[in-house]
Amino acid sequence: MDVFRDKSRKEDACPNPSGSQETNAVPRGNVASPADDNISAPDDSVSSSVDVQSAANARSSFDVRPAREGQSCVQSESISNALLRLVGRSRQMLHVQELIKKVSLCDATILIEGETGTGKELVAKAIHQLSRRQIRGFLAHNCGATPDTLIESELFGHVKGAFTGAVQDKKGLFEVADGGTFFLDEIADISSMMQIKLLRVLQEREFRRVGETQPRRIDVRVIVATNRDLLKEVEQGRFRRDLYYRLGVIKLRLPPLRERREDILPLVEHFLTVQARRVGARSIVLDEHAMGALMNYDWPGNVRELENEIERAVALGHPATEISFCALSEAVRCNSSAVVCDLGRAGTLKYETDRLERKKILEALESCMWNKTRAARMLGLSRQGLLKKMRRFKFTADKLNASRDGAGSEK
Repeated sequence: MDVFRDKSRKEDACPNPSGSQETNAVPRGNVASPADDNISAPDDSVSSSVDVQSAANARSSFDVRPAREGQSCVQSESISNALLRLVGRSRQMLHVQELIKKVSLCDATILIEGETGTGKELVAKAIHQLSRRQIRGFLAHNCGATPDTLIESELFGHVKGAFTGAVQDKKGLFEVADGGTFFLDEIADISSMMQIKLLRVLQEREFRRVGETQPRRIDVRVIVATNRDLLKEVEQGRFRRDLYYRLGVIKLRLPPLRERREDILPLVEHFLTVQARRVGARSIVLDEHAMGALMNYDWPGNVRELENEIERAVALGHPATEISFCALSEAVRCNSSAVVCDLGRAGTLKYETDRLERKKILEALESCMWNKTRAARMLGLSRQGLLKKMRRFKFTADKLNASRDGAGSEK
């Protein structure tokens, strides 16, 4: 599940010959040229070592269909629509958006690397929508969702009688995606045999259906993605080195959400707007305490986890239009050092002191099953002193533990 929502365009369905749920379609466009580049979102220690424009200007090593008249210049409105789903205003995300605009001008194979939930398929779709292949289909397939015994037929198709149960000819996904863009997610999950077959498709731009002797030519742009370190997979012998270099003509790294915390606020606002529309509310907001928890959580599941968290909070808080800290999941409440969100004070001595104090109080209460007397003794405070601090940090054991049996008991 990708986590951003497209407010401006609906995705056109592309037929799924196999009926599998992991394969889906949407339209996109074409152009020319591979070049060996390495692209990643900027960080403080590593800069982007790529000349993407050389990829855009180079000539493709295979035939590319000519662009239709009027499609040679991508209008700014189309660019805006294609990037609309990539919510974020951090330096890293703005850099990713610029790279998307550049690589969409060529036909080179792209390897997108990033943790789960960072929006790899959304980036692939945006590249397609900005390319000349947008007039044709976008097809996505999760390699990890198809058994090894079926994936060859799924990708390349088969002829009647090729194996037991092959009662008629069937097109493979490469053939269905001809002229458009084919996105292969979780590419590290394919077997060594399929790696060899995929390498030939990328090199020769041709394939054979299972049980067929004559090769078929295709014109398709391939974008692959993985949440693993593919170079490490190569070094450990689990992935072919030649295929790695063939896939990584252009490499693009998506940063995890914890590396771009300034994007959490616009993402939360976006997801709250989406959920408000779903439940029929004019607007839904988070209180400061809840927002502080979201800002300080590390989000191992990245944007997808954040979207699910907002959906859960709205469902539990409905019909209230202000979501409180209590509506958040236990993982966010307990593992984030939730401080009232005040980004203007971040880094000051008072901010850091409050953050540490609240974290220690929360840990003590959790370890004592919210028995305030025991927690106060553990912290070296009087019970009244602990209650005062709990009021200052705007949380109570009763609210946080309403759903726990026996929690919140006091002496």
